[in-house]
Amino acid sequence: MTAALVTGATGQDGSYLCERLAAEGVQVHALVRPSAGGTDEAGLAHLREAVPGLRTHVADLADGDALRAVVDAVEPDEVYNLAGISSVAYSWKAPVETGVVSGIAVAALLEAAWALQERTGRTVRVVQASSAEIFGSAEQVPQDESTPIRPVTPYGAAKAYAHHMVGVYRGRGLHAATVILYNHESPRRPATFVTRKITQGAARIAAGLDSTLTLGSLDVLRDWGWAPDYVEAAVAALRAEAADDFVVATGVAHSVEDFVAAAFDRAGVADWRAHVRTDPAFVRPADAALQLGDATRARDVLGWRPTTDFDGVVAAMVDHDLDLIARDRR
Repeated sequence: MTAALVTGATGQDGSYLCERLAAEGVQVHALVRPSAGGTDEAGLAHLREAVPGLRTHVADLADGDALRAVVDAVEPDEVYNLAGISSVAYSWKAPVETGVVSGIAVAALLEAAWALQERTGRTVRVVQASSAEIFGSAEQVPQDESTPIRPVTPYGAAKAYAHHMVGVYRGRGLHAATVILYNHESPRRPATFVTRKITQGAARIAAGLDSTLTLGSLDVLRDWGWAPDYVEAAVAALRAEAADDFVVATGVAHSVEDFVAAAFDRAGVADWRAHVRTDPAFVRPADAALQLGDATRARDVLGWRPTTDFDGVVAAMVDHDLDLIARDRR
């Protein structure tokens, strides 16, 4: 039986991935943080219910020795690294923590996987969830795998270090791939992200629970996709014949304003402008330029294509939030 180690298992992508792997008969091992480090107990409970035979391992990403001990104990065939600081905004508040958790920890995990491969003589496959933030202020639009890496945020810088380390270990003989993920959403996205803040806000306003929603800039453009699609890309990249880097994106850009308009329309609120306020306090110190991905390589090599468009993503999220409110009222 194939054994897979998934970091960030209780997050949006991790939960979809664990369920997807278990459905095909893979033995899933989830790396979770110590309780003092803020383990997502609700997410972990969901995983234990949704993933038959799930095995959990407790380790702090900042503890390289602990990561190596988990890899040595599990002896995985596949390693999916989805863990790390997930918020660009938070990375400005904690740049050092971001560098350790989203950058240095990846190097420790790659070293552990390479050492396991050397010790056992069998292939260990690794995929790193990279990010469009590594491109920073890219002059090239859309961006692809050849776009220069020059991040403009602590989050992007940490991800860039990790991305380069994957290339280093690939050169060392490890089957290490990256998926350069553009923004991707689902009903499992936490409310700390602007997309879920929008869909929850629209649902609450439609239900009469709130009257206003406060956001930052509405002009920011992003390439938004469907999280389960991006999980499929990660699996395909890890299992590809040759390890490589793959941009995973829809190739279509929408503004935050587009997201707001679609969410309020789906919730049945006619005039979203009457309910939305902007506050400079929610604007980041610096933001990346237009993030628009060219997923040609993923399409041609992996056979990957997105299955859900922008309107479908927004609709799924709003419907979920409306359903949560309806359930609470029963």
